[in-house]
Formats: sequence, structure tokens, C-alpha cells
Amino acid sequence: MDERTALRTLAAELPAAGDDAAVVDGLVVTTDMLHETTDFPTGTTRYTAGWRAVGASLSDVAAMGAPAVAAVAAYAAPEFDEDELSAFVRGARDVCDLVDAEYVGGDLDDHDEFTTATTAIGRTHDPVFRSGANPGDLLCVTGTFGRSAAALRYFERGDAERGNDLFQFEPRVAAGVELVDDATAMMDSSDGLARSVHQLAEASDCGFAVDSAAVPVDDAVDDVTDGENDYWESALHFGEDFELVFTLSESALERATSASPTPVTRIGRVTEGSAGITLDDGPLPDKGYTHSS
Repeated sequence: MDERTALRTLAAELPAAGDDAAVVDGLVVTTDMLHETTDFPTGTTRYTAGWRAVGASLSDVAAMGAPAVAAVAAYAAPEFDEDELSAFVRGARDVCDLVDAEYVGGDLDDHDEFTTATTAIGRTHDPVFRSGANPGDLLCVTGTFGRSAAALRYFERGDAERGNDLFQFEPRVAAGVELVDDATAMMDSSDGLARSVHQLAEASDCGFAVDSAAVPVDDAVDDVTDGENDYWESALHFGEDFELVFTLSESALERATSASPTPVTRIGRVTEGSAGITLDDGPLPDKGYTHSS
């Protein structure tokens, strides 16, 4: 059973689980687990790991349009190195500080590989779900795509400094809060832009027409990719960029663009479900990040 099938199975048993996060009595709660083998390439510092792990959960809070309140993390490793543990906590604390949340601790355990599980909490009585997109709405995104794909290439080349810099993304909490009144559907792009569009389409029972020329691709992708196919694979399918992917009415675009502290780009339009999901003149494959080794 793949991850998406597992999530569909669990959704029937856990109706409060929501989309990117659960919403219970005004609290937004989400949790993530990351492993050294699948999530932290050789050269990733513990500071970056703390930042990135907690940031991933904060990104889920952002996708609900909620202000972030706090985060915790469980830290497990074969042995406890004081410097590495301290660096992890500094990274976790710094990414929380960036979005006006508080890092408040966690748990320690032994494990055969470095593993961390993080939980973030937000608060809202007006969350944005994935299911509200309407034909005629615009499809928009924050920030740029391909940043994490580029980071991986830098790690592979031995340029850990550049890789770590790109891995330390800013969770779009502030943008999510500003978009909450205008977005009709929203999620984060942790599984990749293309897969996010497919997930929005499934939740909202609609189609999408995406314009490749409008997709904002990070400048770092130009430096590390080999050819057009590699370029678009990095931008559309690699994932782990943690931007917001959302829909809104055409009349709300100007207001949302001016209000968001992060650049907002229109990349397409919501269509009837029968139109499918297209990129320019062809289908957009449902391909993205997979949580496996």
C-alpha cells in the first residue's frame, strides 16, 4: 500500500484529521517524521535538520491559513553528541522564531539512524481546506520551485554550505494568514507542485490548466540541472519546497498579491473536472515526492 492509499484509508477512520493538519476546537495540529536515509543527505548539518524538520510541520500549519503557536520535536540517534543535539535545537528554535512561534522542547530516544518526529500547533477558527476550488478560480503559488532539488545536487557535488543554505526554507505562515480570507483551497507543496495540483483537484472535484511559462523556478535550478527535462523534473516533481499552492477568485488576486509578504504568482486556472489536469497542451503527470527509502 502506498502512502496516498494509506491516507485515504485512514481518512474514513479519522474524520478530524483534515488536509495538511487536523483542526480541533480552533487548534491546528500536525506531525511529521523524517529520517537520515530519506530526508537528510550527507552534509546536512544538525542545525539544518532541526530547522527543516520543524519547518515542515510549520508549513502544514501555514497551509491551513493559521498563525503558528508552538512546536516540539522528538530526537533519536545511535548516540547523543552534545554539539549535534544543541545544533538541532538551535535550528528548530530559529525557524520557530522566524514565524513568531515558540519551540518548547520534545523527547530523546535511541535509534539505529538519526530520526526526528515533529509536531506544530496553530490556532484558527477559519481554516482553509483543499476542497473549495471552483471552476474559473485562479491557481497561484508562493515563492519559487526546485530549491530542494537544487540543494540535493549541491550536496552530491560536495558543496554542503550551499546545500544547507537552500535547505533552510521559510515556512509560509505569514503568507497563509494573509491569504485565509481569499483562498478558496490551499495546501503546501511538500510532495511537489504537480502532485499538489492533483491533490487539490481530487479534493475539489475539479481540473486545472497550468501554464509552464508562469511557474516561478528558483534560480539555483539553472546552475545544477542538465537539460530541459531535468529542469522541469526539479521544478514540478521533486517536491520538498514547502510553498503554498492555492486557488482564489480573479477579483481577489490583486488584494492577495499586495497583502502577502511572499511573492504570489498566478500559474493557471481551475477548470471543470472533465477537462483533466494539463500543463500547456498536454497532461500534467501525477508524480512527486514519495516517503520511502
